[in-house]
Amino acid sequence: MEFTPVLRSEWLKIRTLRSLPGALLALFAATTAFSATAGVSDASDPGSDSLFTALAGVIPGQIAAISFGAMAVSSEFHRGGLRLTLAAVPQRGRWFAAKAVAIAVPALLVGLVTALAALLVGRAGLGPAAERLSTVEQVRGVVGCGLYLMLMALFAAGVTALLRSGVATLSLLVPFILVVSFVIGDATGTVADFLPDKAGQLVLRETHDGTLGPWSGLAVTALWAAAALLAGVWSVRRRDA
Repeated sequence: MEFTPVLRSEWLKIRTLRSLPGALLALFAATTAFSATAGVSDASDPGSDSLFTALAGVIPGQIAAISFGAMAVSSEFHRGGLRLTLAAVPQRGRWFAAKAVAIAVPALLVGLVTALAALLVGRAGLGPAAERLSTVEQVRGVVGCGLYLMLMALFAAGVTALLRSGVATLSLLVPFILVVSFVIGDATGTVADFLPDKAGQLVLRETHDGTLGPWSGLAVTALWAAAALLAGVWSVRRRDA
């Protein structure tokens, strides 16, 4: 089967599985709400990073992006769904590539819209403190935020294909990103800069220290996502449906 009809089929699954649009809606709602709160709470702090404060809602919001990627893949492992899929598309690599594209495109589009909305409400909360942000920094923050959310969704998708369980993926990634990553960062210094979340979030900062910059940090996150997807496609090809 050609790639285009496979992609169309995967896109139809994402549109019709109610939890997946719900995860993208949660991504938008949580990110903008937390950014608005962060902007107001940090408005009086002259030492705060205004760009990161305005986009701070991404920290909790990324959980919805991770859930989106995990659920999009884990749905295939319920009630023999993958067997039916592979009966229609025997080329497992082609199917998984279509699944990744079907996850990446809506995650990126919703991520960009979410980042723009978060920046606007965050700026409103910051008030005069937001005036020091340049246009270039704001564009970089919005574009980088959209790419970061997409990469985290793909990272979760690859891990889910490897573990064959959305629950296992969320049980692993959510505590790691919300708790373990911060503990490791405090204990190990520059090593933590290369973790997928910490590296990618550099693109959300007005200023940064350390080995990586905004785009090189995002490239590190992209490598993590690529490695997870490669592990996922290996698992799909080697293991029984």
